[in-house]
Amino acid sequence: MGGAVRDELLGRAIKDKDYVVVGGDAAELRHHLPGVKCVGRRHRVYLHRGAEYTLSAERTIEADLLGRDLTINAVAKGSDGRLYGAPGAVNDIEAGILRPVAVENFFSDPLRVIRAARFSAVFPDFRVTPELRHAMSQVGADGCLGGVSAERVGNEVLSAMAAPRPANFLRLLSDTGALTPWFAEWSAADTTPAGPPAHHDRSVLGHTLAVMDRLAGNPLSVWMGFCHDIGKTATDPAGLPQHHGHEHLGERLARDLGRRLRLPQRFIRAGAAAARWHMIAGRYYELRAGTRVDLLVRLKALGLVVEMMALVEADKPGLHVDQMQVDLERILAVRLSPREMGRGAWSGALLRQRRCQALGARK
Repeated sequence: MGGAVRDELLGRAIKDKDYVVVGGDAAELRHHLPGVKCVGRRHRVYLHRGAEYTLSAERTIEADLLGRDLTINAVAKGSDGRLYGAPGAVNDIEAGILRPVAVENFFSDPLRVIRAARFSAVFPDFRVTPELRHAMSQVGADGCLGGVSAERVGNEVLSAMAAPRPANFLRLLSDTGALTPWFAEWSAADTTPAGPPAHHDRSVLGHTLAVMDRLAGNPLSVWMGFCHDIGKTATDPAGLPQHHGHEHLGERLARDLGRRLRLPQRFIRAGAAAARWHMIAGRYYELRAGTRVDLLVRLKALGLVVEMMALVEADKPGLHVDQMQVDLERILAVRLSPREMGRGAWSGALLRQRRCQALGARK
């Protein structure tokens, strides 16, 4: 049902199949599927042998599909192979159109605004209809998004970061005024210059969108691209187009955003590190040996050396910082002798000194 049928019609690989049960109740479901386990709180969702079953409140599949979010998801196939769909669903799938089944469905579950933005990233060639933009704008304007649970929003964010065109997610939310409250930092980003004209010819939003799409394929890197300039969204307008100290402010904002969305700790740490260290990493070849050592050790501890390299190159197309990996291997090869180890701060300072010497000696 839903995504599996849609992907089948599109000729895409089907990852997971889920089922909707209509015209029955939990007792009947348990009778037909012994051992089925209820896992849904808000919705009546059950698991059985790896498959997911949703117990619909509707009596017919046609009525159930009319309550879905987008027409491309309002399709189902019966056990006899018969295809069901909301009006226009199959045509919209074939034509590549993102359209709401009904505007009121977005008010019944405002998360559908976030889901629609995610689908625009998953299906970048699909056209977003004015009806969908209107539905998203109306829900955003009415302040309904604040009632959605953080975990549900966070899950959509993670899926969007893994999409082929992740920037479409943020772009559509911005275009439809649906950034508040979950992404409120970005509300004025489309009118805030990314920097002096000599260095940036886009807004903070435009620059961030470009970086995100350059990083597509690695969800963690995309999230770092999402967060790297978040500090610029809070710059005092009197200081524009400069953004002095945005990396320090951005570290806190990125961490707050990750926590707000209940993202995994690795994403929270990566977003904060991207905001804090991308400027220094972007000047890697200008740094003194000690600063390079400290940066590499910090990124190695976070497991983000490769991701930071990718971010820097996406942030400054044409700049290649592959030397970071070479230098990391060089400093990790430095060892203290047994008699120099285990002496606390003295040993740490000596190791850092030797590592600096190793980088200073590079050719």
